[in-house]
Amino acid sequence: MICRLFIDEVGNSDLNGSARDDNVRYLSLTGVLTTMDYHDARITPSLAALKLAAFGTADIILHRREIVRREGKFAVLRDAEPARIFDEGLRLFMRSMPYLVITVTIDKRVHLATYERWRFDPYHYCLTCLIERYVSYLNRHDFQGDVIIEPRFPAADHRVRTSFAHLYDQGTTILSAAMIQKRLLSRDIRFETKKANLAAMQLCDMLAHPSYRSMKTEREGVVLPPDFGSSVVDILSESRYARHPVTMKIDGWGRKWLP
Repeated sequence: MICRLFIDEVGNSDLNGSARDDNVRYLSLTGVLTTMDYHDARITPSLAALKLAAFGTADIILHRREIVRREGKFAVLRDAEPARIFDEGLRLFMRSMPYLVITVTIDKRVHLATYERWRFDPYHYCLTCLIERYVSYLNRHDFQGDVIIEPRFPAADHRVRTSFAHLYDQGTTILSAAMIQKRLLSRDIRFETKKANLAAMQLCDMLAHPSYRSMKTEREGVVLPPDFGSSVVDILSESRYARHPVTMKIDGWGRKWLP
């Protein structure tokens, strides 16, 4: 069976800014894991049907920020009935599709204070933890897979490409290079823009911020407001976060907080 991990991020890897600016304190990577067969046969047509029902066309690419702001093609969601159709349909889609979610979040300020002399690059740190969990899943099920991420800008993309290749070539403290190479189809991470209209990439975009926010507020002892994002977290917690294969524990498997 061939799998694919679709990755989206919240925040950035800037360490120095995180020391004084709460707006850039955290970096979070979320991965949506599914098989390529499921993606093509179930996730893609189901998302197209949802778009058609809510917007009258499947030729639209979901982007959380624009949806929240009701901008551009999503201005129709300012009206109650289209908003209801979309929200209910999206929740049903998230609940019923075959995929798992892994979110890794790092508090860069704590990371900066903890490792004063040697510091793992935040992005590489999060990506390492995410790939370790993905490869471990592939290994447990005797699957193989690859990884897709959205490009940002050339320098950042180069660092991600280099980081991924390093994981493939050298392994990690938890997984050997031999195991990673056995389970990953390539040492090259694949970049795809939103224009590619990949269903699971759009799903990941919709899930990444709610998942990150729930982890952050939980650490802060803050209760999530009863909004759409909170209902998304309920779905993740009920059935979509990756879990320990025996204990079904989510933390450390579907959610990982760093450092």
